[in-house]
Amino acid sequence: MRVIAGSLGGRVIMAPRGRGTRPTSERVREALFSSLGNMHDLVVLDLYAGSGALAIEALSRGARRALCVERSDAALRCLRQNLVQLDLVACSTVVALAVGRAASAIRQAAPFDLLLADPPWADVPAGRFGAALGPLLNDVVLAPDARLVVEHAARDEPPELPGATVDRTRRYGDTALTHYRWPAQ
Repeated sequence: MRVIAGSLGGRVIMAPRGRGTRPTSERVREALFSSLGNMHDLVVLDLYAGSGALAIEALSRGARRALCVERSDAALRCLRQNLVQLDLVACSTVVALAVGRAASAIRQAAPFDLLLADPPWADVPAGRFGAALGPLLNDVVLAPDARLVVEHAARDEPPELPGATVDRTRRYGDTALTHYRWPAQ
């Protein structure tokens, strides 16, 4: 995997081996960041960060800071290695907890301008993703007019997020990206 664009464009990103982590493909990352536009000076929350590819792409494109939440040991090793190799340690924080248990650390770093989430796809239709994220959104960890994007299986309906409304969903093969408006309008 590689960083698509920005100051780190073309640099290699490590991903954990096996099926425990499903890294966002370069094609989907390119589409996502093209749709988001300017990243300059944004504060980014990357939930279920895996290798950190989404946060790294945002930082490469000008985001000021990123908080990555991940619980898998294998993914955390890759994430930390990527941040060190790309010299992003000073502008990033890694929280080694499940999203549902990371509320305190997330609140301390809030507010966020951009929330990116790539939860385990089985958690979306089962409602576990919305249940984990709901309390955080209720605590207003997002800046006014923040952007939220959730990656999920294209076959599934977009997850319901308290306080947010679906703006649009785009499908890329078996992957879908759903953009939300915050606060709900």
